[in-house]
Amino acid sequence: MAGKLRFGLVGAGGIAQSYALAFKSCETAELVAVADLRLDAARALAEGFGCQNFGSYEEMSRETKLDAVLVCTPPVSHPEICLFFMDRKIHVLCEKPLSISSADARRMMESARANGVLLSMGSKFRYVDDVVRAKSLVASGILGDILRFENVFTSRVDMAPRWNSDSGKSGGGVLIDNGTHSVDILRYMAGPVSAVHVTEIKRVQDIPVEDTVHVVARTQSGAIGTFDLSWSLNSGVTSYINLCGTRGTVSLGWAESRYKLISGRDWEVFGRGYDKIQGLRSQLENFSRAVRGEEKLLICAEDAVASVEVIEACYESLRAGDWVAVGAPVSAQGAPAGLKVVQGTGA
Repeated sequence: MAGKLRFGLVGAGGIAQSYALAFKSCETAELVAVADLRLDAARALAEGFGCQNFGSYEEMSRETKLDAVLVCTPPVSHPEICLFFMDRKIHVLCEKPLSISSADARRMMESARANGVLLSMGSKFRYVDDVVRAKSLVASGILGDILRFENVFTSRVDMAPRWNSDSGKSGGGVLIDNGTHSVDILRYMAGPVSAVHVTEIKRVQDIPVEDTVHVVARTQSGAIGTFDLSWSLNSGVTSYINLCGTRGTVSLGWAESRYKLISGRDWEVFGRGYDKIQGLRSQLENFSRAVRGEEKLLICAEDAVASVEVIEACYESLRAGDWVAVGAPVSAQGAPAGLKVVQGTGA
């Protein structure tokens, strides 16, 4: 496949605007068409690229030659749109969460396999330079065994006017919205998740979904992860991820990232913090190169399905007020008391 990968964009909302900036500096992909039910929004975004705009993704498919699509619509619409394009042999990069149910996520994965196309979930943090470097530190073994993962995604945002707080469109509240990132990073750093326990904190905003939760997750390797997720609290912390191993600790910050070994005296700075556009650009480049067979997807379809399964288990835990297993039952050894099981393919 010569030249840049030709992308169509479905959805012209907030995250699409950020992707648009990433496309401008992307070496392997180009934006050739934009589709949105709000034709004026599609037209406005397309004008900056001199590309076509459409009022529906079906029309875009008929009128434009595409190699891939980037789906940036509310989650409830993801299966329908992704299946439409995969049935037409078009590769799909779908913004997180892949879907709001594991059954739909598995159906999407099977469609990708049957049609011989790639399917990936857009999860920007896994592509941020500092996160990739932290993963290299983990993989090198210098931190020892990872025992604890701490994640904080909290800020004060008025969610009342946003579709994210409409469960009919989003599938839930802050848990599925911010928590999908948390789950994906935890799995990237510490492996598959076996069980979760979720507690909702007192709701602050007048919205019909959870705005603040605390999540405890157990991985198959024995690590414990905690997520503090909120649209209503501003914790003021400077780091969004802390990884604690038997030999050292990594702290990923918004402005700086560093690590410290137990055997050392000082913290070593290794990164300049979070860069959203860089993360999105790296994601587009990885996806494009994977389509060309030049490298592997960093987030494969199986990763995306596993993420949905963990979030599904989180909501079951929120309802049950207890630990819930992800996928197949965990072994009796170390299993939390009162464990319930959500069936799935495993995470």
